[in-house]
Amino acid sequence: MVPLLGYLTLVSTMIVSLYVAIMSLVGVRLGKKSMIASAERAAISIGVLVIISYSTLLYSFLARDFSVKYVYEYSNRALSTIYTISATWAGNNGSLLMWATFLGIYGAIVIIQNQHRNRESMPYVTTILALIVFFFTSLMVFISNPFERLPIVPADGQGLNPMLHNPGMYLHPPTTYLGYVSFAIPFAFAMAAMISGKLGDMWIRTTRRWIIWGWFWLTVGNLVGAWWAYYTLGWGGYWGWDPVENSSFMPWLVASAFMHSIMIQEKKGMLKIWNMALVTLTFSLTIYGTLITRSGIVNSVHTFSQSGLGPYLGVFLFITLAFGFGMLIYRLPLLKSDNELDSIISRESAFLFNNIVLLGMTFMVLWGVTFPFISEAVTGSKITVGAPFYNQMAVPLGMVLLFLMGFGPLIAWRRATVANLRKNFMYPLGAAMIAIPTIAAIGVRNPWVLSVLVLCVFTLATIIFEFYRGTSARHRMTGEDILTSFTNLVWRNKRRYGGYIVHIGLVMVFFAIAGGPYKIEKDVTMKPGDVASIGSYSIKYIESKEFEDAEKATQAAVMTIFRGDREIETITPRKELYSSAQMDQPWTRVGVRSNLKEDIYIIPSGIDADGTGGFTLIINPLMQWLWVSGFVVFLGTMIAYWPDPTEKRRLAAIYARQEAISEA
Repeated sequence: MVPLLGYLTLVSTMIVSLYVAIMSLVGVRLGKKSMIASAERAAISIGVLVIISYSTLLYSFLARDFSVKYVYEYSNRALSTIYTISATWAGNNGSLLMWATFLGIYGAIVIIQNQHRNRESMPYVTTILALIVFFFTSLMVFISNPFERLPIVPADGQGLNPMLHNPGMYLHPPTTYLGYVSFAIPFAFAMAAMISGKLGDMWIRTTRRWIIWGWFWLTVGNLVGAWWAYYTLGWGGYWGWDPVENSSFMPWLVASAFMHSIMIQEKKGMLKIWNMALVTLTFSLTIYGTLITRSGIVNSVHTFSQSGLGPYLGVFLFITLAFGFGMLIYRLPLLKSDNELDSIISRESAFLFNNIVLLGMTFMVLWGVTFPFISEAVTGSKITVGAPFYNQMAVPLGMVLLFLMGFGPLIAWRRATVANLRKNFMYPLGAAMIAIPTIAAIGVRNPWVLSVLVLCVFTLATIIFEFYRGTSARHRMTGEDILTSFTNLVWRNKRRYGGYIVHIGLVMVFFAIAGGPYKIEKDVTMKPGDVASIGSYSIKYIESKEFEDAEKATQAAVMTIFRGDREIETITPRKELYSSAQMDQPWTRVGVRSNLKEDIYIIPSGIDADGTGGFTLIINPLMQWLWVSGFVVFLGTMIAYWPDPTEKRRLAAIYARQEAISEA
């Protein structure tokens, strides 16, 4: 009965979303506000319907209702509660329902937020969001039904893939989808602006916090995914340029360009065409990522099994691109910039170069992901693109991006003068110059690493200088003490200084990546009592242990890490064999000991009955800074996202004028 309720609410969502799209358009065409209001009330009900549908799926998992095929395929009775909840989004059908659920909730929030504003655009926004919901619910109703029943009820389920038995499963898929789906909102407002001809910056001001929200969650999704790969896949790294990793990285890159670009439109009335193109690309790349994940066209640990959704998602992607860029071409005459670029050495130019670099990285990754499909179509054989290609292209582009993060804040708007450059660059450049011999003195000889670390110092010095300069100016003006001046500076300029804090987090990412070339790796075969050395550490193999629980059999190696004669920590890398798993080979659980300088990373390749084991010992320098960066990005994003009373009053005045004009 419960699965039937879930399916019926899914069908109802599909029907209601089609009703919303039709009624909104007809209401606009006929000038019937009552029809538009009816469509908006129905759109709010979509949020309720998808919540009910997802709740019924969750209940089916928790109740161990193996009559539901999807529950049978992704859970069993031995599965813990937290992983049973996570299993609802472990497969193709459940993840589609999660997507539709987030979109339905987001759509309801948008309508409630805009009951008395953006009235000329809202019918089109409602229509576009409803059509996206209609598409995804149609896929589930007709192709990938999460509530499909089995003819015979099994006694137990197949269980969850061993790779998904990790805390990353709680966070990575939901956060990635929270980011993906968020970009549907600015896309809908941008398309509504082009349809209605209201092409000012109002659609940007309305959706700015949605853009930040989506970018933040996609950042979290990528970082958690990297952490998950590092601790679960057992290959010693966190990013392998896997096609599915790349599919979530590409919209992040374009969204980053979009966030920077909209500031120029708000301040200077420039880059309007850029912003329409970027918002279309961002949303389209989320669909492309969905296509990569669910079509079965790539081999990846991240992909779902062959589902038959590829052609439908491909058509939807084509329609999205054609509609977005078709409307952009149609409205080109109305998208002229209010101002021109005054100088190549200006903050506007820095933002533009930043966008070009981010797009360059995006198309580099897109080419690497897409080329194997092109080669297969042309030659009949799939030529894969490996990590060396990506690294060769990404390293120089990333260094330019890192430089621009430090360069941009130091450049004046419109046109920089020699005096301005000398004054602003003195301290950051001085810090970078001091860093060169200092970094070389500690033994860094790799020219790429040295360059990245010097750029990290330059960019970090720029940000510190900006905080210092702003705090000092406020202290002189107000007479506040330094701490109060600093706090008020950040709180009264949340967007700017929150962004600087985010940049500090990104500098940490580059710092962590810079440790890669100094990675040390060693393969050893050891018996209990043996000691192996790597770097400045020695690792003693104490003993092997075997134990079982309801889910799995585990074979673990107890290993103690020493530095000199000092014992540091005991860790237990292990192999796990799940009793009812979707994979029949043992699963690797690495042992890791971390500090801010380096990680000691031990991968067991196999342990014999007599305890003899093969191990890969790795030292990964600076890895912890990658995970620390996530907390810094979180802090900066929350500051930038926090409502600003001044901006809120300004927007309220604009909305009031809009309402008055509409009523007149």
